[in-house]
Amino acid sequence: MITFDDGNRRFTYRAVSIVLHAGRVLLQRLEGEDYWALPGGRVEWLEPAGQTVRREMGEELGVEACVDRLVWVAENFFEDRGRAYHEIALYFLVSFPAGAAPYQHSEPFYGDEEGTRLIFGWFPLDRLEAMPLYPTFLRTRLRALPPAIEYIVHHDG
Repeated sequence: MITFDDGNRRFTYRAVSIVLHAGRVLLQRLEGEDYWALPGGRVEWLEPAGQTVRREMGEELGVEACVDRLVWVAENFFEDRGRAYHEIALYFLVSFPAGAAPYQHSEPFYGDEEGTRLIFGWFPLDRLEAMPLYPTFLRTRLRALPPAIEYIVHHDG
């Protein structure tokens, strides 16, 4: 994973999946956490970010993902548990094969992240504004994806 620590600061390089279906978006959270995020993971050395998305979806959901296009390049700045983060994240529009298992769920369902339970769920795009969804720019911007790649600098906290 491409992550660097410098004392109380951490840099990460992350690849993120935007999976939309029937007016809803797929979100995940770690069991025990109280906030949601888009699925994805940290990029490995010498691994293209699109491949990271495919690998993470396979590991966490057991499904083969199709990377459709890059939507956002974002620099996210936030704090978590007393640590300052600078995250570079590439957000990809992703789809699954027709009839894939994740599309069949109407209730929360589960995956695994190296022994930690992940909770997945489908959430209506028009009800994200009040959710604990991070980074917070997603609460409004997921409703209308841009036609071309956008660069975002975002601060939470």
